[in-house]
Amino acid sequence: MQNTTAAATEGIALKCGITGSYEFIFTLVPIVYGCNFVIGIVGNSMVVAVIYCYMKLKTVANIFVLNLAISDLTFLITLPMWATFTATGYTWPFGGFLCKASGGLVMFNLYTSIFFLTALSIDRYLAIVHPMRSRRLRTVMYARITCVLIWLFAFMLSVPSALTRDVHKFTNYTKVCGILHPTLENAVSLKKVLLAISLMKSLLGFLIPFIIIITCYCLIGRALVGARHIQKSSRSRDDEVLRMLAAAVLAFFLCWVPHQVFHLMQMLSQLKLVESCAILDIIDTAMPFTICIAYFNSCVNPIVYGFVGHNFRKNLLRLLRCSPNAATGPHLSISSKMSALSFRASEALSLTAKGKASSDVK
Repeated sequence: MQNTTAAATEGIALKCGITGSYEFIFTLVPIVYGCNFVIGIVGNSMVVAVIYCYMKLKTVANIFVLNLAISDLTFLITLPMWATFTATGYTWPFGGFLCKASGGLVMFNLYTSIFFLTALSIDRYLAIVHPMRSRRLRTVMYARITCVLIWLFAFMLSVPSALTRDVHKFTNYTKVCGILHPTLENAVSLKKVLLAISLMKSLLGFLIPFIIIITCYCLIGRALVGARHIQKSSRSRDDEVLRMLAAAVLAFFLCWVPHQVFHLMQMLSQLKLVESCAILDIIDTAMPFTICIAYFNSCVNPIVYGFVGHNFRKNLLRLLRCSPNAATGPHLSISSKMSALSFRASEALSLTAKGKASSDVK
């Protein structure tokens, strides 16, 4: 509901009315939120439990995956409130503080989730393409420092979103949790702040990380394909890693692109470039469903980054059976499997370089 507003004595009078207000939204969206909540809580809790109890925090990838799961869990606890908000016809009964906190946590999860995915992509690139040169950088200490910096940076980026949200009372006495509405005194400054938040969400929350992720995966794919020509026996393992990387990129893209497209349209409406009530109604009707898809990324992450590995599934079964953490030998994690693959890839690439050098000498 980002349409043009003006102050009124009994509340906020909307130029186009409360757009995007339909019964099927109030029924369907809360159901989807509920499914996301249950699936996300169970999946991410299992990831945290398996990594902490069995796989331990001894690898860079495990640390990033654990923090990613915790980030998703902190966001998922707000979904029951958003489900109630939608089911009651966009009526917010939880007060101003929870409105600000929940809105801030949504943006906080957006940034932390995407930053951790980016960190994972960079770590995989270094582990596979530059395994020897990156040993000093790919340590547990540096990974923990990176996680702290990500949490702090994401918190700083999410604070403006929390501060610019509040509970608004409309002329029909409906209380809505939404962004602040301009007054005569702060119209220009508030417009600039909201525009800056929207630009940060599009650039730092999607476009720049997506470019980094795509670049890393393309370089990884090129290195693995080049190594395959030297070591034919590793083809099945290469295929497994490439499939996982492709699934990660595809999940990220499919979950966030629809929301970012309508977010861009919403930003155009804030700039008064789109003022048609019909278009605003389309935006506000589609936005809850694009948000549902984006929130589903919190459910997909445990599948893409945890359950794809045979060792993870084995440890999950041990957790469900309440098996003790016996010292049965080292457990291979996602990163250790990739590291083993990266050494084979680097050896193959070095053999290729030596072969070319010897041919040049001859």
